[in-house]
Amino acid sequence: MGPFEMVIGIVLIVTIGSIIRAKHGIRRDRHGHDYVVGNDAETKALQAEIRALKDRIQVLERIATDNNRAVTLDQEIEKLRDNSKI
Repeated sequence: MGPFEMVIGIVLIVTIGSIIRAKHGIRRDRHGHDYVVGNDAETKALQAEIRALKDRIQVLERIATDNNRAVTLDQEIEKLRDNSKI
């Protein structure tokens, strides 16, 4: 394979990659960061869902890492179970 054929191969690979990125709506800003072009309403809904999931993860992490609170939470759950049997 000669140097000319190698250059043609590289250009072909880059062009195919650019076509695939454009097909999936992935754009690059002037700083080189990738972003997805899409429906603004859908994007905002997905961002809100991500924020809600992050909040839930923070709560779960706090419950899992706080030993004293976990013990207290277990006791409260058991009290509720005992009260529901009455």
